[in-house]
Amino acid sequence: MSKKYFGTDGIRGRVGEYPITPDFMLKLGWAAGMAFRKMGACKVLVGKDTRISGYMFESALEAGLTSAGADVMLLGPMPTPAIAYLTRTFQAQAGIVISASHNPHDDNGIKFFSGKGTKLPDEIELMIEELLDAPMTVVESSKIGKVSRINDASGRYIEFCKGSVPTGTSFSGLKIVVDCAHGATYKVAPSVFRELGAEVVVLSAQPNGLNINHNCGSTHTEALQAAVLAEHADLGIAFDGDGDRVLMVDHTGTVVDGDELLFIIARDLHGRGKLQGGVVGTLMSNLGLELALADLDIPFVRANVGDRYVISELLERNWVIGGENSGHIVCFDHTTTGDAIIAALQVLMALKARNESLAQSRQALRKCPQVLINVRFGGGASPLEHAMVKQASERVTQAMAGRGRVLLRKSGTEPLVRVMVEGEDEAQVRGYAEELAKLVTEVSA
Repeated sequence: MSKKYFGTDGIRGRVGEYPITPDFMLKLGWAAGMAFRKMGACKVLVGKDTRISGYMFESALEAGLTSAGADVMLLGPMPTPAIAYLTRTFQAQAGIVISASHNPHDDNGIKFFSGKGTKLPDEIELMIEELLDAPMTVVESSKIGKVSRINDASGRYIEFCKGSVPTGTSFSGLKIVVDCAHGATYKVAPSVFRELGAEVVVLSAQPNGLNINHNCGSTHTEALQAAVLAEHADLGIAFDGDGDRVLMVDHTGTVVDGDELLFIIARDLHGRGKLQGGVVGTLMSNLGLELALADLDIPFVRANVGDRYVISELLERNWVIGGENSGHIVCFDHTTTGDAIIAALQVLMALKARNESLAQSRQALRKCPQVLINVRFGGGASPLEHAMVKQASERVTQAMAGRGRVLLRKSGTEPLVRVMVEGEDEAQVRGYAEELAKLVTEVSA
């Protein structure tokens, strides 16, 4: 059964445009409260990032949830993975995150976590959607939910993050620059690294409701790169607005992406005999990651793009680590969802164990040239189903003889076909990508 509102990562859109409106959030809170109450007594945690519309939607969700008889515990601005963790520790029925992740302030959205700190099961999302189309009612006055605020939420999460590294771990002597994207990590991230002994220079930690992700964080690393060089720091860490993505910058000012960070963590776990199974990447993970892991005899599989699919694959295989090149990294040996601070700490531990700089550690993965061309097409049959496109894709794949790959996929949000080719020879890769893009354009005409 298809979903009307929920996408692969909750409900997201532009503020003020349906469904990202106060009246919809009121109804969503009520529908969620009614769905969760069917499972018994209902306690729901609500957290948010720093965008200005979070105040409005927090109030609307609070009213809807309490009208359905659910008790609400407010966390205020907290990273998305912190809300997953606190939902578990407070034994709540669900956690709600008000955030649009790495998007600008004029977008917002809602993500749900189950009581186990994982993505909400499909059947619960479908139940909420069914209730959204039903008339809204209010429980009798004596059963209206209560609202409280968790005042020590930041401290609890800071201790949880520090607990992901061995007791006694010290990063004394390490100088790092931390870019908080004016987002949800602005308080907790600097504290975590400072309390573990690092010297921390903080960027973009003055949220005003409008500057989240604006020319900063993991989507805009230029300021961080400049600061690492100016401060003569050992490395830089860039978070996104809700704290579930991380990229790094080495001491030379070079950006280190999610594929490279995933490799550094996996290699360390493998070397210590702690890697359970293999590594899950996505269709967009660089071929270099796959080849570097193969050199270490570490299994690697690709999931569809999106953390939901990475997590699903990890659960199915009972593996512990996976992620995306965007920096969304899941460390199941420590937590239940993608957590940027936890992932960054695992990278720092790996560097410390090998006594290597980030620049040295990333060299073991040689990224393959990757060319991506977007081809616009107008409605009708998908060009990906055209026989000539299929034949050309197979021919190019065979020509690269296992040392390259082709990925043709439709965008989920625009009328685009994404043509990606990667391999070891950049000129060859570009030639193949342009050839395939031209063919897709021709059959779309």
